[in-house]
Amino acid sequence: MAFVPFSKPNAQGHGLIARTAEWVRAALPTSKKAVPSVGASTAPQIAELSHMRSSVGYVAPSTVLPSTPTIGRPTKGAGLRHKSLAFVLGKRAMDILGAGIGVLIISPLLIGVAIAIKATSKGPVFFRQDRYGLNGELFSIYKFRTMYTDRGDSTGVQQTTVNDARVTRIGAFLRRTSIDELPQLLNVLEGTMSLVGPRPHVPNMLAAGVRYEDFDHRYMDRHSMVPGITGLAQVNGYRGETTTHEAAAGRLEHDLRYARTASITGDIKILINTVRKEFLSGSGF
Repeated sequence: MAFVPFSKPNAQGHGLIARTAEWVRAALPTSKKAVPSVGASTAPQIAELSHMRSSVGYVAPSTVLPSTPTIGRPTKGAGLRHKSLAFVLGKRAMDILGAGIGVLIISPLLIGVAIAIKATSKGPVFFRQDRYGLNGELFSIYKFRTMYTDRGDSTGVQQTTVNDARVTRIGAFLRRTSIDELPQLLNVLEGTMSLVGPRPHVPNMLAAGVRYEDFDHRYMDRHSMVPGITGLAQVNGYRGETTTHEAAAGRLEHDLRYARTASITGDIKILINTVRKEFLSGSGF
């Protein structure tokens, strides 16, 4: 896995400096021509693009709930382009500093996990998958592989469940402690992710039996922020399966709330709560 941390573009054409500039451009006020929001009108086009890229079967409109209610407040004024330039630059600086120091400190752990994965099951150490990023742009997320290669779902549409038979023994530990997410520090340095933000979903992820894109017309608005390793939804208990309406709606509501209210102070609180709830208590599966 090649990784260039500074200005040289990666395979997607963006380096660290270019990504930082993209964040800044997203936050700058528009002048004459308004920037279209990432909402219901853009979801079908993005979903079709993800369908072509990942070969995920499209869910027929007949399977969509006939009257899925819109829950909570609208997302007016939400997203990176409504944040101050000081917030954007401060958040990016915190990401680079935090992820950079984090990689250095935990490098022995990362090496040990890589050895354990190779020693206990066949297949690569890392797992890469297309996810929704800022403004619905697809990017490759990095994770430690936690499933057997012949049982895993590369599209991510089939969600992981408690005692999932696809998960390896070491993988179960990595997921329970959220250590499998640590390679995403590279995504943070790359600029495709942030330390804090809505968790990046795969296209066509299911919510209460339907595509999230069809579940609530505000769904794509959550992508107005850079996705994060952890987020407001996760520290409030909305992590894991979204098989029920309550779980799917609760996660989306917290993601949209973060898009409206994000702050540097809030990000720090979320990071502290994440360390306490995820890494120390082991709430994943």
